Amino acid sequence: MKLPNADQAIVDRRKIMDYLLSRRHPDGRSKAAFFFAFGFRRTRWETLAEALRAHARSGTVTGLTESAYGVRYSVDGVVETPDGRNPHVRTVWVVASGDDDPRLVTAHPLRK
Repeated sequence: MKLPNADQAIVDRRKIMDYLLSRRHPDGRSKAAFFFAFGFRRTRWETLAEALRAHARSGTVTGLTESAYGVRYSVDGVVETPDGRNPHVRTVWVVASGDDDPRLVTAHPLRK
């Protein structure tokens, strides 16, 4: 299964800058180290945002959870990186009740 409306996936700048590429965020710092190691940079945060949107379009939904607030999707697949090593990553997206567009919650490496 593919992420519904993946072509409309939303990746907020703050999610990238204040979390996934933040060495100071308590939960994000290990993710930042991972993404930095593959060539992503804060000065070009849009590169990671677009890579995650592409991942949403090409990856496979491996889990979903429904709640009163919406549906949460886990998507697994390869993410294209600036250095070309393209690791396996899981992204998590939420489609809020009453909305159609998936919004990025988090991303982290998958151990293969």
